[in-house]
Amino acid sequence: MIQIIPSMSIMDGKVVKLTQQKEENIKIYEKNPLDLAMEFEDAGLKNLHLVDLDGAKNRKVVNYKTLEMLAKYTKLNINFAGGVSSDGDVRTVFEFGAKSMTAASVALHEPEKFKSWLISYGSHKIVLAADSFNGVVRTGGWKQSSDQELFAYLEYYQERGIKFVKSTEISRDGSQQGANVELYKKLVTEFPDLSFLASGGIRNVQDIKDLEVVGVQSVLIGTAFYEGTLTLEELKPFIS
Repeated sequence: MIQIIPSMSIMDGKVVKLTQQKEENIKIYEKNPLDLAMEFEDAGLKNLHLVDLDGAKNRKVVNYKTLEMLAKYTKLNINFAGGVSSDGDVRTVFEFGAKSMTAASVALHEPEKFKSWLISYGSHKIVLAADSFNGVVRTGGWKQSSDQELFAYLEYYQERGIKFVKSTEISRDGSQQGANVELYKKLVTEFPDLSFLASGGIRNVQDIKDLEVVGVQSVLIGTAFYEGTLTLEELKPFIS
């Protein structure tokens, strides 16, 4: 069964959503991070993708106290992302309660450092963020394009031991236009040994079912939940 993973983005201690990571598209939600995390846990969800937007902006982990609070008061398996740029950042993330972490910029710009994390912590704890726009990988809050074609990039890291990949279709992030099912079908077909976390555009239960059919292992739920178009009640069939 496909795994549902809610996403929670933190800025200045508040739960927010940035459509396509653009600050002019920011929306602040009323619920505090702990109340929201407990709501996810009460619904039977077991995982959380926690994004440190302040950290991503400053290129260092900032919201580790929020991570610590959620890890202390819930049993959610937290995957931490945003601002993890140094060996010290990685140690901080794990010391304050994350079960795994996701890296994007370091993987692209400092591959030797990223590979050293893979070796030190293992592929079950290090997730590669391979977020793309028109088939090209982007980092730096999705503002920086690269010369890396998505499939070639994934092949490079698969050969170096990566097992888990978060792949966002940037053009659909926050749009609720529907998931790019064809893209994920191609990814799963090309890389059957990788476990993909699909993100971007998911708007309803049918999108989740479509992704499950093509073999996606996990799906990230964000805007659709926060905007009320996809409820925890509707997600129950996917929660074991």
